[in-house]
Amino acid sequence: MRVLKFGGSSVGSPERIEKVISILNSYFERDIKIAVVFSAFQGVTDSLISLGEEAVKRNEKYLGTLQHLRRRHIEATDILVKKSSQINRTTQTVTVMFDELKDLLHGVFLLKELTPRIMDKILSFGEKLSCLIITEALISRGVDAEFLITTNLIKTDSNFGNARVKFRKTNKNIEKYFSEHKATQIITGFIASNDDDVITTLGRGGSDYTASIFGSALNAEEIEIWTDVNGIMTADPRKVKNAQSLKAVTYQEAMEMSHFGAKVIYPPTM
Repeated sequence: MRVLKFGGSSVGSPERIEKVISILNSYFERDIKIAVVFSAFQGVTDSLISLGEEAVKRNEKYLGTLQHLRRRHIEATDILVKKSSQINRTTQTVTVMFDELKDLLHGVFLLKELTPRIMDKILSFGEKLSCLIITEALISRGVDAEFLITTNLIKTDSNFGNARVKFRKTNKNIEKYFSEHKATQIITGFIASNDDDVITTLGRGGSDYTASIFGSALNAEEIEIWTDVNGIMTADPRKVKNAQSLKAVTYQEAMEMSHFGAKVIYPPTM
């Protein structure tokens, strides 16, 4: 078993998602069993934060942003899902999810209140939407894939926005689930739930963390973090043009780099 994770930049457009699907196909062709964690589409998490902030300020322009996001996900469905009956079903599900998000934001607008708990609920829609659409895209291509919402498996405390994982309960849930589900799991990154089944999030970078949680619980052979930067580098490539990829680092070195600000690694992942 390998656990793969693709971030927002990898799923920033239907064209990029097609490239990701071709990467996944290379594993299927080699008969390598994988589970795949995805982030929200590129920019969607920031847009969801903005939606909440505008709604709480009673700024009705949030409705336009919401409509743009809805249209973006429906257009992605039309391009990526290859069977018309599946397109209709997926579009209906996407529409229901956006209607739920709209109702949630309307409540924020009316009450002028945006708690960390409500924000986590708002943010959860990004990963749920991306993973739903990618799952359906894979199924339409003949892949035995299944949409896995991690709120049912990863259990945390109630520190909304940066929840701490309860590993004993989480590992047990993951092991049991995978023993009963043999299809390729398409897993929502970043989100979890507390013991009352209220949605929590694992902090920015939480999709990497999700991959490591599943990889650990499943005793995976490898956890692969796919991104637009080729590994851990000697310096920030956006600032240093001749930065080089490091061939190997120790866990200690990786931990120190992450804690001192290297964004390629989210500290809890290590």
